[in-house]
Amino acid sequence: MRHFAFATAALFAAVAAHAQIYKWQDENNKTVISDRPPVGKVREQKKIEAEAPVASGEPAKQAADREMEFRKRQKESQDAAEKGEKEQRAAAERNTHCESARSSLQVLESGERVSMRDKKGERYIIDDAQREQEIARARKSVEANCK
Repeated sequence: MRHFAFATAALFAAVAAHAQIYKWQDENNKTVISDRPPVGKVREQKKIEAEAPVASGEPAKQAADREMEFRKRQKESQDAAEKGEKEQRAAAERNTHCESARSSLQVLESGERVSMRDKKGERYIIDDAQREQEIARARKSVEANCK
């Protein structure tokens, strides 16, 4: 395996050393970039040297850095998705509480007789003072949940 990696690195180094890139403008004033020298009339020609091959340890380091950056982006997107789901659940819960508070307020303000249960579980009809307290409590709940 070690020999294969060395042979591959040597092959890339040899190819990169011989690689030449040409840039020129043809007679129609179009810029042309090619690995072959220009043929025919050329206005301006530049020879671009290929970059030197990287050392054998650096590609692995670059790959590791790219992998780390990929994992970081993946984690960030996963966190953002979880945050979005959490916000959606919270909004749905607020909406449910809002509807409940509005319906309670509507029942209390309707003037109908309202019954409640005490600590023992027995039903009783609320009087006007209790109704006003419950209306005030329901209004606060509507304000808090229905934004």
